[in-house]
Amino acid sequence: MPVRPANTIRQWQVDPTDRATWRSNQTVQTRPPTPVVQYCHQARPTNRPGPAPLGSRPRRRGLAVAKRHHPKRGASRQFPPRRATAAAGEGGEMAGWLKALAYGAGGVAVAGLAALVALQERLVYVPVLPGLARAYPITPARLRLAYEDVWLRAADGVRLHSWFIRHSPTCQGPTILFFQENAGNIAHRLEFVRLMMQRLQCNVFMLSYRGYGESDGYPSQKGITYDAQAALDHLAQRKDIDTTRIVIFGRSLGGAVGAVLAKNNPDKVAALILENTFTSILDMAGIMLPFLRWFIGGSSSKGPKLLNCVVRSPWNTLDIVGEVKQPILFLSGLQDELVPPPHMKTLYEKAFEHNTNCRFVDFPSGMHMDTWMSGGDRYWRTIQLFLDQYASEVQNRDASFKSEISEDVDFPG
Repeated sequence: MPVRPANTIRQWQVDPTDRATWRSNQTVQTRPPTPVVQYCHQARPTNRPGPAPLGSRPRRRGLAVAKRHHPKRGASRQFPPRRATAAAGEGGEMAGWLKALAYGAGGVAVAGLAALVALQERLVYVPVLPGLARAYPITPARLRLAYEDVWLRAADGVRLHSWFIRHSPTCQGPTILFFQENAGNIAHRLEFVRLMMQRLQCNVFMLSYRGYGESDGYPSQKGITYDAQAALDHLAQRKDIDTTRIVIFGRSLGGAVGAVLAKNNPDKVAALILENTFTSILDMAGIMLPFLRWFIGGSSSKGPKLLNCVVRSPWNTLDIVGEVKQPILFLSGLQDELVPPPHMKTLYEKAFEHNTNCRFVDFPSGMHMDTWMSGGDRYWRTIQLFLDQYASEVQNRDASFKSEISEDVDFPG
């Protein structure tokens, strides 16, 4: 029997129906016409480890760097382990996700800042309450109050509307220049004004800020400052009131407006009353939107204040009140849900540093809008005694003023 040569690589079996003759003892050096897919491979060396001998230490796959022989260069080449390569791929994918997340957060922050800058007046000033019309729901006549419509022109030409409500033709009491909060219009404060006139025997002038009620224009700090000055100039020219007894009353935003007006007109304003007023809009921004406290803040804030320059209506009452020379009465509701009560205490301490004619009174159950209701008789008595001392025909009644209210009101200084 012939022997197959040792260098034979593979054999091919030929289909018996083929015309070519095939013998099993022949060695095929060339490919036949119709091969059957059946291969006989010569054993090749492999780098894969075989079964470990008995008693040997098992290899830890994937931890050591495998060395493979480079067929052309004849040198050993190092390849990273499979697990390390997979970990590197996962790390790169995670870095991509984190980068995309950072870009997305940055885009949202930039968009939010742009919206804050563009719409900040709408956040500070709310002329129309949700669900209500801008027009006045009622007039003073509804509450049987004698009044007149007064139309004013601000320094920049904006047309303003206001009400002058007289107590009685024979009343010689003080005139209260009332500045409202930031939301709604003057008609929503008529019930408070009616009770004020009844308890304090005074006249009341109610100004509608620009953009509020029937006044033209759009609200802003500069514009509202013009509006307040126009109202005071009108009262100073009237012949039917005692112009030496004009007292400013401001609540919340109105307190900030009144403080600026009193500072700018020490010879026209007899006294100033502030109720539940904030130190500044810059400080309130961090309270209403906590993430802003790291970028926006008033003079009492310790943050970097990087975005203070973009705030167009800062209303920094803390800096203004320290320059007011007239007597100031601070009325603070300790349950205020909008302006933190410490704001009022901070304002009082700042003012008292330069003005000893300052009085601070708090009301334990008073909230932002109802301190005048929860305070009851003590609330009105406090204001009446303050007016008797600083806005009456007979001045210098400080000793009698303190003795009358010592049981209910603590007036330091």
